[in-house]
Amino acid sequence: MPESLTEWIGKANRILIFTGAGISTPSGIPAFRGAGGIWTTRQPVLYQDFMAKESARIEYWQYKLELWEEHGDAEPNIIHESIVNLEKAGKVEMVVTQNVDGLHLAAGTSRDLLVEVHGNGTLVECQSCGFEAPAQTGFEKFKNEGKCPTCKCGGYLKPATISFGQNLKEEDLNRAFAAAKSCDLVIALGSTLSVSPANSIPLKAAQSGTPYIIINRDETDHDGLSQVTLRLTGNVENLFPPAVKETL
Repeated sequence: MPESLTEWIGKANRILIFTGAGISTPSGIPAFRGAGGIWTTRQPVLYQDFMAKESARIEYWQYKLELWEEHGDAEPNIIHESIVNLEKAGKVEMVVTQNVDGLHLAAGTSRDLLVEVHGNGTLVECQSCGFEAPAQTGFEKFKNEGKCPTCKCGGYLKPATISFGQNLKEEDLNRAFAAAKSCDLVIALGSTLSVSPANSIPLKAAQSGTPYIIINRDETDHDGLSQVTLRLTGNVENLFPPAVKETL
């Protein structure tokens, strides 16, 4: 049986890669959870409040505008690039990410091999008709006019991320869980594995006997589970890319 991360990657042919905020911090995007995360200092706007109150919509758009201005020019890093290299080598079954920064797509991950379970903050989406468009125009309009953008149909436009209280898209969950059934290795990168139901995706694979590797700087909710094959503690950028490079 393989023992090292490199050996596991080398043996696998259908890897499910599950990513969290820890892979985007090297790109300058702060984590939402864990030590010093955004949600330790800021109260999120609930989806129900966004839909019901203009004041909540303004608060939400203002918060998203701040993030956009601070991190909207973030670029993919060596972790994203290593995942793309694994895909090019034909070793990726699916990339399932909790991140909403769009950096997997920007790095070159194929859209048909990517599930963004919490949405994509580079887009806006109408909550009535489902229309999508690049977020830049919406942010500029909100900044210049101080009013929340609306769709041509009259519906509320919202950055296309899943808010607290908002249901995940069933199609995305179905694709992710299908990959969990068919993969031969699952690697969780930079996630606290604390958010349900997303955290059940890698665990679903592990519970069926698929080897399960966790790489994260901080503690995760899956640490100590019998299904975890290998647990590596440290910054993902220092551990994952070198193993991929050595494998390929």
